[in-house]
Amino acid sequence: MNSHRPCLPLSLLSLGLALSTPAALAAPNVTLAPLTIADEYRDGYQPRQASVAGFAPAPLLDTPASVSVFTEQLLQDRQVRLLSEVLQSDASVGESYAPVGYYENFMVRGFSLDAANSYKINGQTIAGEQNVALENKQQVELLKGLSGLQSGVSEPGGLINYVTKRPDDVRSVTVSSNEQGERYIATDLGGWFGSERQFGLRANLAHEDIRSYVDHADGQRDFASLAFDWQINPDALLQLDVEYQQREQRSVPGYQLLGGNSLPHDVDPKDRLAYQRWAKPVQIDSLNLGGRFEYRFSEAWTGSLSASRSRVVIDDYSSFAWGCYGAASCAGSAVPNHFSPEGDYDVYDFRSPDDTRRIDEAQASLNGHFTALGLSHELTVGSSAQRRTLDQRPTFNQWVGSGNIYQPTPAVEPFDGTPGRSTRRLDSRQYGVFASDRISFNEQWQTVLGARVVRLDEKTFSEQGEPRRHTQQYELLPNAALIYKPRPDTSLYVSYSKGLSAGGTSPWFASNAAEILAPTTSHQLELGIKRDWQRMSFGAALFQLRQAYQYARPEGDGSFTYVQQGEQKNIGLELSASGWLTSQLQINASAAAIRARVEGSGTDAYDDHQALNVPNLRAALQADYSIAEVPGLALLAGARYSASKHANYAGTVEVGSYAVFDVGSRYRTRIGGYDTVLHLMVDNVFDRTYWRDAGEYLGDGYLFPGAPRTARMAATVSF
Repeated sequence: MNSHRPCLPLSLLSLGLALSTPAALAAPNVTLAPLTIADEYRDGYQPRQASVAGFAPAPLLDTPASVSVFTEQLLQDRQVRLLSEVLQSDASVGESYAPVGYYENFMVRGFSLDAANSYKINGQTIAGEQNVALENKQQVELLKGLSGLQSGVSEPGGLINYVTKRPDDVRSVTVSSNEQGERYIATDLGGWFGSERQFGLRANLAHEDIRSYVDHADGQRDFASLAFDWQINPDALLQLDVEYQQREQRSVPGYQLLGGNSLPHDVDPKDRLAYQRWAKPVQIDSLNLGGRFEYRFSEAWTGSLSASRSRVVIDDYSSFAWGCYGAASCAGSAVPNHFSPEGDYDVYDFRSPDDTRRIDEAQASLNGHFTALGLSHELTVGSSAQRRTLDQRPTFNQWVGSGNIYQPTPAVEPFDGTPGRSTRRLDSRQYGVFASDRISFNEQWQTVLGARVVRLDEKTFSEQGEPRRHTQQYELLPNAALIYKPRPDTSLYVSYSKGLSAGGTSPWFASNAAEILAPTTSHQLELGIKRDWQRMSFGAALFQLRQAYQYARPEGDGSFTYVQQGEQKNIGLELSASGWLTSQLQINASAAAIRARVEGSGTDAYDDHQALNVPNLRAALQADYSIAEVPGLALLAGARYSASKHANYAGTVEVGSYAVFDVGSRYRTRIGGYDTVLHLMVDNVFDRTYWRDAGEYLGDGYLFPGAPRTARMAATVSF
């Protein structure tokens, strides 16, 4: 298989610019989206509403859940390309096995998100094994905590929803580069047409020559998207979205503990472990399709139908660093899934071509408001169906040599062999019926009562395609909240919710290798307060989350069994503030303190201490200060702090705390008669060395260093 695939031609960008003349595009007479681009910019970093916590956009003040919204201005000021660059603005989020060049994974409130069910675009589930492009996104929404009512099977940590840009009168081009010589160009084109301007289109195109700070980790990316709106009549609206991305980049393996009990030292984040010339970039092709039809029956009742497909194909031909079977000092370990005390590691030829994940989903819902028995009701009822499949080849991970973290990796030959044929590993079907009712007793008191009944029909198969597990179950997922508003700009709430999560996958070294465990339930209690004051929004939430603990249990004879045993309970406090502190200064700030404990696991060393990769305190701040003396100029700053966190299950090894600072600027001006925005960002301005991630993946622990000081410049011209 070729390591380089044909790119979307750059001529598409030139064609788009040619079509973006004022005569070709005209401003619409109607606004279809609930929020316009102008509204987002006027609010800046302060969001007003989100849809991730319900079935339609709703004011955050009236939402009985902890929700973070990353607005378009925040995304543009940060010049983000990856979700990790977005979520670092929220203190409740940390990375959990997020290597450079691979798709990213995250922890929210101390629980890992699941690529199978924790990510949505416009409320429609997508395969999360992709780095979703941000060029066509208006905002990113994060629901922290359980989302069983909203999405059925989901992880207790939270749910991420990408909101796409809708058609608008826009014509712009952005170019960017960094100190490594990265080349990036993107266009954003939109407009309205038709006899009554009832048709809207918006196209986003991008090409990126990725130049990583890590040696031998460059790549490229091509992206195209199209959003289409049709206002069929005043009561009927059709919205369609399609986006396709080709991304290839050499992935960067993580470090492991030395001897299983100490951290590597004097590590250069620019080094690429286990580099071999014959290894190829990881190639990820992703296609996300979505459609929604909405019809207004009356002033009180609206119905909607939606359908989506998300398909991701991953081709991985990597040289990978793992363990130390080849080191003499590791000879006494049955499963040496760590580097040797001297820094030796094994080099593997890992191949996983045609790794295909697909999710198809459909949903119908009815929304309305009415009065019954003197009480006001806002009711949503509906039904959904989803199918998720996974097709993979048998594990191909062959030892080919050894290296040392303090020396250049010697050249070794690849393994002489090929992976087996692809087989279906998972076929999961989920059907749901849901209802949610917001009942208003008076101006101060409201309650939100809802539930989803899930029918799960899930089949798993061995690497040879033989049936392994067939789960059929019904689960009731209730959600209840009580809201008290002592004044219109303040709300207090208490809520309870239950969730159903997919089972974990057993690591290769366990006695039940590659087994996908049965789904497990989780429970959450939350108490919160929200306040809008002048041009600021404040929030605080106290929560408790509980879920069955899944891990590779040591059996005492050197073997392991992957089990669900015991419970992980996380108790935390989240604080947030966003908006304008003064007429010139706006901020987005958050802090999170989390106590994460495992109990009853059956392995005493894993119980009763802070859980793996979860610091007990995080904080984050983004700031934007406009210079009154220089119109159009703003200074940007960011800071993020993490306390120390455990790097092994026994809690005997810690990675240290760190604080990282970013600076930048934004300058709005006119050049050649065109509106132009110039950005400069310098991340980790003091070049701090730290471990950003100490998570685990398929039973193995990995350590990833944070990025060194990096700088990026960008210019956006609107025509």
